[in-house]
Amino acid sequence: MDFKFTDEQIMIRDTADAFLAETSTSAAVRQVMDSELGYDPQLWRRICDEMYWQGIHIPEAYGGLGLGYVELTATLEQMGRYLCCSPFYASVCLAANALLVAGTELQKLTYLPQITEGKTATLAHTSEAGDWSSSGVKVTYQKQGDSYCLNGTYRFVPDGHSADILMLAARDQDSHGLEGISLFVVPANTPGISREWLPTMDQTRRQGQLQINNLILHEGTVMGSAGEAWPQLEQILDLGRIAVAAEQLGGSQQCLDSTLAYISERVQFGRSIASYQSVKHKCADMMVKVEAARSAVYYAACVGDQFFNQTAGASELAEAASITKAYSSDSFFHNAGVGIQLHGGVGITAEYDIQLYFKRAKSTETFLGASDYHRERLAILLLDTQVTL
Repeated sequence: MDFKFTDEQIMIRDTADAFLAETSTSAAVRQVMDSELGYDPQLWRRICDEMYWQGIHIPEAYGGLGLGYVELTATLEQMGRYLCCSPFYASVCLAANALLVAGTELQKLTYLPQITEGKTATLAHTSEAGDWSSSGVKVTYQKQGDSYCLNGTYRFVPDGHSADILMLAARDQDSHGLEGISLFVVPANTPGISREWLPTMDQTRRQGQLQINNLILHEGTVMGSAGEAWPQLEQILDLGRIAVAAEQLGGSQQCLDSTLAYISERVQFGRSIASYQSVKHKCADMMVKVEAARSAVYYAACVGDQFFNQTAGASELAEAASITKAYSSDSFFHNAGVGIQLHGGVGITAEYDIQLYFKRAKSTETFLGASDYHRERLAILLLDTQVTL
């Protein structure tokens, strides 16, 4: 692996930084937080038309740019740094990846060009908070001739209340564990689907709840092989974990930067508090957390590239995803917490942005598996044994 950025990757990162510094300001983020949609449609249109980020890693055959996961990760890092409120993560890092990993050729040709044109999409998987394993798939289906009848409830679906296209994970009503899970792709306005916004702690990223009542889907909506989708779904979630970790890296960096700016201005006992050794120690620890997370994130991004190029398998992807998700979650939450401490009492007030990063850190810590889940998963992957942490 070559960990040095190419000139093109540096340009992509710097362009994303400049664009988001202008468009995803604190005022802009707070404005969309108060809306039910949860993002600015005009900004999303600019991202799609001017920046074309939604097509970064989608192959050119389906209307994308055909770049790699490292380029996508560099963009996501900046989106996390500026708390960019958009359906990008759900559409690109979950739904597009689901199509690339599990979709039939017809499904890719049908839906990927729609995503590159700016249609929004998402993946619905779990029904319970904190359960991102196969047992979290609670929505069931019953085979009826050449069709499938789905019933159940999805929760914690990123942009689930507003997405145009849905990928749904469901299991055969008589199945358990890893068996009997299927993936379906459908337009969100299909009869049998009702959706609502699900209020959560972090309002910079909307989540939705989907109620599925006798949803009838034909054979052509099945992604891959019916009843055998869990291995592919786990790969999709691992790619999504790397993407979340990239956003966490950006947020962790911003916590450090904003804290350094504040302590340089804050005066106590006649001198800047940045001059006190104990404060310097805390900031040094924050920097170490950021740089270690950066190494993990871009290593995992390289593994993501290798996975799509078929030079790395599902086990390598799983290991890299769990390593980076566990460490990046800890890093972001640590830096957001220490940042609030160094801000003092104002750190928890609405006037300062550090509290927004703390909420994002906590919500992304648990999303797609908390750190203890991934450490246990790593132990199973590396030691081939069941452990309890």
